[in-house]
Amino acid sequence: MKQLGLYARTLVYLRPLQIAYFFQRRILPQVRSVAKAANIRRRSGVSILPGISVSNPTGDDSQLCFLRQSKCIPLRNVDWVCKDMPKLWRYNLHYFDYLHDPQRSYENKCFLMSDWIQRNPPGTEDAWEPYTVSLRIVNWIKWFLLPERGSLEEPRERHPQQAWVESLYQQVQWLEHNIEYHLLANHYLKNGVALLFAGLYFQGTDAERWLQKGLRILRDELTEQFLADGGHFERSPMYHSISVVDYLDVLNLTQNSSTAITREITREFACKVTTALDFLSGICLPDGEIPLFNDSAFGIAPAPSHIFGYAERVIGYKQPQRSTNLTIEAFAPSGYYVCRKASDMIIIDCGPIGPDYNPAHAHCDTLSYELALEGRRVVVDCGVFDYEPSHERAYARSTKAHNTVILDGAEQSEIWDVFRVGQRARPIQSHIKKTENESVVFEGAHDGYRRLKGRPIHKRRICYDGDGSWVVTDELAGMGMHHMESVVHLHPDLTIVASGDRIFRVERGREVIATIELLGVGRATSESGCYFPEFGLSYKNPVIAFSCSGEVPLQLSYRIQKARDLSTEAHRHANPLPITLLSSRGKRPGN
Repeated sequence: MKQLGLYARTLVYLRPLQIAYFFQRRILPQVRSVAKAANIRRRSGVSILPGISVSNPTGDDSQLCFLRQSKCIPLRNVDWVCKDMPKLWRYNLHYFDYLHDPQRSYENKCFLMSDWIQRNPPGTEDAWEPYTVSLRIVNWIKWFLLPERGSLEEPRERHPQQAWVESLYQQVQWLEHNIEYHLLANHYLKNGVALLFAGLYFQGTDAERWLQKGLRILRDELTEQFLADGGHFERSPMYHSISVVDYLDVLNLTQNSSTAITREITREFACKVTTALDFLSGICLPDGEIPLFNDSAFGIAPAPSHIFGYAERVIGYKQPQRSTNLTIEAFAPSGYYVCRKASDMIIIDCGPIGPDYNPAHAHCDTLSYELALEGRRVVVDCGVFDYEPSHERAYARSTKAHNTVILDGAEQSEIWDVFRVGQRARPIQSHIKKTENESVVFEGAHDGYRRLKGRPIHKRRICYDGDGSWVVTDELAGMGMHHMESVVHLHPDLTIVASGDRIFRVERGREVIATIELLGVGRATSESGCYFPEFGLSYKNPVIAFSCSGEVPLQLSYRIQKARDLSTEAHRHANPLPITLLSSRGKRPGN
């Protein structure tokens, strides 16, 4: 009965279209084959500028490396099934990103394409998943359109083999009958990109239909998937980056093709992409990389610097210059709030689980944050290890893995399985502002724990004095007795040293970076966590946990103080942060 309730609380958020296609895929047989087309024609006047790739060069034709896992691929006996590898690795095998690996020989690429066609007929598991097909269509067309460059960087014309072109056509036919209406979100967007690419590459009745369908999907999803502030609606910086590159690829192809795509549509795409690029620039940390919220990891999407360079070549985009003065940015629709000064930065996540109908990449991270000091990450999000049913997957999505509050051992949102979410935390309020004395105050709250006894609400206030001191104050409103725990995850290259029972020194090597100090009532302990900056990569990292128990209202508060500012007590006392410690009835556990 409990499991049925969980299913019900999950399904209630789905769109009717998703439910209909979900059952259709379960009840009706999928289209497994398509007729071979005759008289396939390619469109003239179609070209594309070199784009960006995240393929992992191996320097060896016999090796393939995805998600930090390498596998030997015998040159004349390719294992396209690879049951010994994770599913996402197998998908990558069939994406064909490695066509854009400059270290892989032209002959090997030709062989892999021909071998794939012979050994993966339509409907083959993994190889013919709609998302996989979509990525492969785009990669093949890009490779067909760009000249091959050898070791001397001398371009040579490529003439696709007829078998390749026929297979490509067949894959597009198959995709048209297997659009991912049951998932939507970024999968649906990839379907649209593939159809548009195919519609521009080929000529004829089918091609025109693919082009128009692809355009319709891309125009509809432009306003659906990108919020008013430019952020992607899945609220994952990694998938935001991927989706931005998708639209840049579309603009690249359409602007370099003679086929009439109206200037209105091109301007529409370019305008929204510009806003999305500004968003990406606004949330990147001082090291130039994305924050690791909501299934984000390094090495999957191109690095932001490469995206900005590509955008400059395609649409003339110029990344905004950042001031070294104290600045704040509120990306309210996405729920991200940023405060910067010089090379220090904090980014706070107070957005909804999104989108409601596909929260596959959502984590329990409401009111969590990442903090960089002197350009380097200090307080970190855990990232993502894999998409397999695993301990690592469950941990990465849990409240405990984020810099926020766990109440009574419960999760903010009902995360379950690999990609599912039942009841979910929703922001009640959030804002950030600069004060008259050049300090910054963020305030936010969420209702994720209202399903617990007493219907508690978690409120968080983060105050920055503008000179190296951050105070984080968590307050619990509602009724009843509760146990509250607030955790701080530190980068794995840092160590913590206890100084008494309330203060921790944060050190990198022999250098003190900061101190973290418990304020007011509570207990402070240290423990170990996990940090997943890339798929398949795991580090142990130090974690500080603050906790208290008692009758609501409860409050926990701690200060993060930069080491170089430890001697500037006079400044801190002259410019006190706007903090109010409750006369809490909370007590240390065990008292």
